[in-house]
Amino acid sequence: MGQNDILFERAQKTIPGGVNSPVRAFRQVGGTPRFVAKAKGPYFWDADGQRYIDLIMSWGPMIAGHANPEVVEAV
Repeated sequence: MGQNDILFERAQKTIPGGVNSPVRAFRQVGGTPRFVAKAKGPYFWDADGQRYIDLIMSWGPMIAGHANPEVVEAV
């Protein structure tokens, strides 16, 4: 059992469906949701250390990438 599985079990006790997502009934789509541990540029890493390319980019707000230095400095 990986960290994502452990975190999902824990989240289901306090968050409806175990996720803060439009896909509340996550078990209907199969698998375990990924719990993001960190993000940089176009990538994010889950709780198990697996790297992914973030093609969704938070549906738009992250279009400049995660932790973009220019955005971080401006904020």
